[in-house]
Amino acid sequence: MTPMTPPMLDFATGRLRGAELLEKSTTLADLHGLFADPAADAEVDSQTVLYRVAMLPGSGVEGDLNMGVTHLEAGRIGSEFFMTRGHMHARAEQAEYYFGLCGTGLLLLQDMAGVCRLEQVFSGSVHHIPGHVAHRLINTGETRLSALAVWPAIAGHDYQLMAERGFGLRVVAGEEGEPCVVSSGVNASIT
Repeated sequence: MTPMTPPMLDFATGRLRGAELLEKSTTLADLHGLFADPAADAEVDSQTVLYRVAMLPGSGVEGDLNMGVTHLEAGRIGSEFFMTRGHMHARAEQAEYYFGLCGTGLLLLQDMAGVCRLEQVFSGSVHHIPGHVAHRLINTGETRLSALAVWPAIAGHDYQLMAERGFGLRVVAGEEGEPCVVSSGVNASIT
């Protein structure tokens, strides 16, 4: 019997390799209205890829896990750093783990009461995202930010809820290009 070769993850680059990878790219056009400055948004090619996700196919059944890597490019729309759409789980009670692989950024977490917190993401960082918490990656570095995610196959993604409610914080570049946290005007608080 010949042993199977499992999928491979390059921890230095975040590259996931496997025969059956599912891959999806998200462009600026896919995120229409996400960034705070519509004029700056209009100045960037709408087909610019902001992030890509590569994941192993899962069964989607109770008890199984999904695994994927998000590759979030470095850049800004106006002063606002590139970010993922952000979501809550369709089965909101389901938790998730993120593992920083390469690059630097922030993980924005917001609970159902609107309380926000930020965690630094970097190579080797580990992030527990509890159930009932929306989450979004933000790339504040000069290079691609890659993070591995593991979540229950039954969790699902609810993007609409956060599109309607909004995240309470935005991360923008200060005068020296450093990340600065500002309120988005949504009713939220910072812990």
